[in-house]
Order: sequence, then structure tokens, then C-alpha cells
Amino acid sequence: MLMRTLGPVIAAGALAFAAPAMAQTKWNLPSAYPADNLHSENLAQFAKDVEAASGGKLTITLHPNASLFKAPEIKRAVQTGQAQAGEVLISLHENEDPIFGVDVVPFLATSFEASKKLWAASRAAVEKKLASQGIKVLYAMPWPPQGLFSKTAVEKVEDLKGAKWRAYNAGTSRIGEAVGAQAVTVQQAELAQALATGTVTALITSSATGTDVKIWESIPYFYDIQAWLPKNVVFVNQAAFDALDKPTQEAVLKAAAAAEERGWALAETKTKQYMDQLSAKGMKLAPPSPELKAGFEKVGTTLTDAWLAKAGDSGKAVIDAYKK
Repeated sequence: MLMRTLGPVIAAGALAFAAPAMAQTKWNLPSAYPADNLHSENLAQFAKDVEAASGGKLTITLHPNASLFKAPEIKRAVQTGQAQAGEVLISLHENEDPIFGVDVVPFLATSFEASKKLWAASRAAVEKKLASQGIKVLYAMPWPPQGLFSKTAVEKVEDLKGAKWRAYNAGTSRIGEAVGAQAVTVQQAELAQALATGTVTALITSSATGTDVKIWESIPYFYDIQAWLPKNVVFVNQAAFDALDKPTQEAVLKAAAAAEERGWALAETKTKQYMDQLSAKGMKLAPPSPELKAGFEKVGTTLTDAWLAKAGDSGKAVIDAYKK
């Protein structure tokens, strides 16, 4: 008789304990970069902040180093709901829409301050395009300024003719073509191997990526040309976001705002650390020669004009707002 009486009570208790678990939402967030990369570190803190602020109602599992989807696949995975959220180097998708490549127009925005101003000028346009694809922007974070790494010394752009040039987006492909190099597309997850095998002998990338792939094992020269500061954008499938209750949505947006502010400061701090490490590993670090700088600026002018021609009035509006 006692067991019959307690049965419903035990069952009710079990349901009470089960309810929070049933209410928990889990998101997968793929990224293309190693777990100890500055972007991944910021993402990990963002995920912790979301879980804490939502009282555990939303947990985000990170999948770094292209372990769930390769870099070019991440945006599509979020768009189609295969992953609820993701992080991408937004310029990877410049061929979809020129606005995604505004931050890699060479020598347009070459400092953290200028890059932040360019993001402020272009954010609404980026958000509008992604919203039309069912994606909501959460935050953006820059990479350190892009420098030139080379197997051989480079005094002028003509010295890069015939080099095996690593490209990772449309903009870097065009630069390779402009300097007479042989462009080969290599994403970061495959870059260390490409360097080790000689598939890549010259590239423009950040000191962060150089550190990630231990570039000093293959490449001895680094020129601090500060060509641009590309950004990673973290976003979420709009339907997945809309499915959250209002307090959890607010928790996500608050954590995203904090991640953006933290990320910009982190990138600036880490830049000096990365440069110090490249030097400590025996790399030859130098500013560009006047000839090299002038050559790249000429390339930059040509590519800026080409970008504006593709981007049309909306692109011109972004550049005009940035230059105000």
C-alpha cells in the first residue's frame, strides 16, 4: 500500500527534475581555427557567458580547427540549420556579395582604430545581407594587421613574381595575380602542411596565423606591411535564435556585445605578443622598403577601384561613411 501511495509522488518528482533538462537548448558552433587561437579563446568565453547568463538554459559547444565543418562550409551549415551558430572569416564569402570583402580591400583600413570605424560603417550592410539569408550577426572581431611572409627576401613587389602564393579569399587571390605570383587556395587548417611541403612560399596573413602554424619552421622573412585587418564574424541561424525565450535571447546579445568589446582589445594586445614570438623564433622582421610599400599601395589602389566597381552604390555609401 505504501509503495502504491509513493509511486505517483516519485513519478512527479522525477518529472520535476526532468523539466529543466528538457528545457535546455544546445547549440553547436563550428570554427576553422585552433582551440588556442585568439578568436577561439574569445568564443570559449562567449559560450561560458551565455551559459551563465541564461542560467544553463542555453549551452554552446564549440568545434574548433574545422573539426565539424571546413571554413568555406560553415556559413552554409548555419544557413541551413546543420549548425545553430558559427564563426567565419567573412571575406571568404566576398564572391557572394562584395560587402563581405570590404575589410580586406588592401590599405583601406590598416589600424585597429580604422578597422573598427570601417566595421561601424559596414555593419548594417553586412547584417542586412546575412539577414536575407536567415542569419543573425552576433559580433565581429579583427585579426592582427596582415603582413607579408616570404621564403626569400622581398625588396619590391616584382620579387614575388613566380612565388607560390597562398590565397584564402578572393582578395588575396587578386593580390597574387597582381604581383605575378602563382595563387593556390589554402585554408588555415591545411596551411602548416602546405608550408612544410613547399606548396606555399609567400603569403599575406596575420602574425597570429603565423604563430598558429609555426611559420618560422618554413619561412624566414616577415614584412610588416599592415595591409588590412580582416574580421571574423560570429552569427546564428535566425530561426534558432527566434526559438529562444526572451531572457535567453537577451543573454546571448549581452554576451555577444561583451565578446566584441573584449575581442577587439584582445587582438590588439595579442598582436605585440605574436610579433615578439616571431622574432624570438629567429624570423627576420622588418618594415617594408619604400619600393615594396609603394608597389603594394599601387596594387591596393587598383583593387579598391575594382571593389567599388563591383559593389556599386551600396559599396560607395559604405566607403563614404567610413571616410567621413
